[in-house]
Amino acid sequence: MNALKPQPPLPAGIDEVERLYREHHEMVLRTAYRLTRSMGDAEDVLHSVFARLMQREESFGSGVNPGPYLHRAAVNAAIDILRRRQRLVPLEAVPPSEDATEESQTGFVSRRELGERLRAALARLPERAAEIFVLRHVEGYSNREIGRLLGISWGSVAVTVHRARRRLQTELLAEGRARS
Repeated sequence: MNALKPQPPLPAGIDEVERLYREHHEMVLRTAYRLTRSMGDAEDVLHSVFARLMQREESFGSGVNPGPYLHRAAVNAAIDILRRRQRLVPLEAVPPSEDATEESQTGFVSRRELGERLRAALARLPERAAEIFVLRHVEGYSNREIGRLLGISWGSVAVTVHRARRRLQTELLAEGRARS
């Protein structure tokens, strides 16, 4: 019986990682899923975040909230997946929905396709801009909260969000014109 055999002690820090996993895995998974829209990719993010955490030399220490660190790690890992994926589905390959009208088939982009195009454009942003944009518009953090989380001024956050939004709008409009 395995229950009677003494278990070898866990390597130093493993019990802390296990505790952090229990406390924060849902948030990491949810954050990754919101960005990737794929449960498989979200699970990959979850595993990579906690695998990297096990490789860290230092622990968080008492009184330190690891939540913001894990959240940022999840956002960054999800953006990395989006960058690697870079798959765009041509309009012709998207089957029309059953209730689509003639006008919507020729003139409007489905919500799902727009989401895919937005994720692809987001993956083309510089890493820091993409991270800040996601924290603001996907995760709902305020500019001040993002500034505290990243250690920058809220004004820098506001400027970065504004520039990222303009760049995404420009890319999506240009892409839309090219498709029509």
